[in-house]
Amino acid sequence: MGRMPYADVHARSVEDPEGFWMEAASAVTWHREPDRALDSSRPPFYRWFPGGELNTCHNALDRHVEAGHGDRLALVHDSPVTGTCRRFTYAELLDRVARFAGVLRGLGVSKGDRVVVYMPMVPEAVVAMLACARLGAVHSVVFGGFAPKELALRLEDARPKVVVSASCGVEPARIVPYKPMLDAALDLSAHAPRHCVILQRPQERAELREGRDVDWDEAMAAAEPVGCVPVAAIDPLYILYTSGTTGKPKGVVRDNGGHAVALLWSMRNVYGTSPGEVFWAASDVGWVVGHSYIVYGPLLLGATTVLYEGKPVGTPDAGAYWRVVADHGVNALFTAPTAIRAIRRDDPSAEMLEKYDISSLRTLFLAGERLDPDTYHWAAERLGVPVIDHWWQTETGWAIAANLRGLDPMPVKPGSPTVPVPGYDVRVLRQGGEPCGPGEEGAICVRLPLPPGALPTLWEDDERYVASYLSAFPGHYLTGDGGYLDEDGYLFVMGRTDDVINVAGHRLSTGAMEAALATHPAVAECAVIGVADQLKGQVPRGFVVLKSGVSADHDMLRAELVARVREQVGAVAALKRVDVVSGLPKTRSGKILRKTMRGIAEGADEPVPSTIEDASVLDALRATLGR
Repeated sequence: MGRMPYADVHARSVEDPEGFWMEAASAVTWHREPDRALDSSRPPFYRWFPGGELNTCHNALDRHVEAGHGDRLALVHDSPVTGTCRRFTYAELLDRVARFAGVLRGLGVSKGDRVVVYMPMVPEAVVAMLACARLGAVHSVVFGGFAPKELALRLEDARPKVVVSASCGVEPARIVPYKPMLDAALDLSAHAPRHCVILQRPQERAELREGRDVDWDEAMAAAEPVGCVPVAAIDPLYILYTSGTTGKPKGVVRDNGGHAVALLWSMRNVYGTSPGEVFWAASDVGWVVGHSYIVYGPLLLGATTVLYEGKPVGTPDAGAYWRVVADHGVNALFTAPTAIRAIRRDDPSAEMLEKYDISSLRTLFLAGERLDPDTYHWAAERLGVPVIDHWWQTETGWAIAANLRGLDPMPVKPGSPTVPVPGYDVRVLRQGGEPCGPGEEGAICVRLPLPPGALPTLWEDDERYVASYLSAFPGHYLTGDGGYLDEDGYLFVMGRTDDVINVAGHRLSTGAMEAALATHPAVAECAVIGVADQLKGQVPRGFVVLKSGVSADHDMLRAELVARVREQVGAVAALKRVDVVSGLPKTRSGKILRKTMRGIAEGADEPVPSTIEDASVLDALRATLGR
């Protein structure tokens, strides 16, 4: 039997979403079947699978063991930075998760409570997430590279009962102590969790605070396994914070029922993966890709997932990814274009690739930032497999646009993530809300309701959910990206329309970096923009105006400003260049003309905007940048 044509599947998904998603929901094991697919009684707050009850951990682990697949490989932890590789079958992973759920229950965690997970790329991070799901608790994973101030904001917003962390992370050239950062965040935070469970890694052990801190290994040794707690389909599974343009992070909520249905559907239809196959998302558990496609998607399907604690280059070389593919028989690899650009920079002729048998690899999936045609062609020619660009967001949790591998494949157009995924009714709109014509750029939106798996709201902030995403174009979700649909219905995503930039697949708020620069006593005002970068897609670049009468050594000042951003936002901000300028280009109303600044920084012949207050500032900026 041939695969379904895309156009038929997509048309049905938007014309009959109830029938389409109820059919997809049959792949999930329900404790109580849902009454219907969609509750649309309170727009714009739509809810999927009302009345349904399930447990996501049961769907990811228990049901596969119960079906006789306990000996199937569930998780491979490949860690070149520690020189170790650990493998877990479904039965082994289930045992650890059930016991860690017992640890959390013993610390007072129950259904609806929050648990913050602040961990490196170790199997225990996956165990902690699934153990929360097992109890019906809500996990919030914070990327291990985040600075204490950013972690403190998330602790205050989520108010966790327990924090799960580790003594350290391991980078190629250094050990990163996590516990001092966690302790500093707890000192800053107005919310104090009752307990912290700390995994002691051999590379660096942490000092534990008596009465609050719990040793992971000791707690596990004494723990009794616990069963799964059924939750409502509309109950939250996790909170994942994403950068906002204000100082307060936005807590994207993911529900249990819609998430399980959407991810299972996507594993087969977007990624063309089957149970028992090996799926590797080379991301981090702190990002949405790690949640969806390291942890939940592959395990819901019954596939093998790879958890990689290393880099695309430098651990030890540009052949690292191909070594992992060969060692573990990876069938599908999902990474960011940045990773492929880094590999290409170090190994332009792909000589490292020749050392490994990567015949198991069927498809390379790329997402996280725009895939430039050069990188697409290099990867497709060197690997000899389909290279699939796809586009999605933390908010949606899975792909908005893709070339779906489980349906009839479509021709590739380099520079485009192809077509809207079934479930997403994508529209490109003009400022007034009218649809754009083919090839005409506008705001990329999705007509409501969003499909299952997308955010139903922000954590304890319905008003901000509406203001951030639903108010610009009533009846539509605003993606924050601009672009166009061509005459064949292919989507082209041209970049962010707000002040969030995309560095190597990580969305970062320029506002947070500006706030850090502004705290320096010499700085009068500042701006941070995202500038196109061949390797990372975008890199942040700072501009500061000094206070009147301040004379400072510019080189020393630049170093201080870079260090300040690293300290307050975290190394992930990757701000390495700050220029001292005489003034910032502004409109008469005082708005900084960031788009104009970006164009000048990138070498474009930027026209003088009609709204500018003082055009001479642009000339000074060009002179500073050598343009």
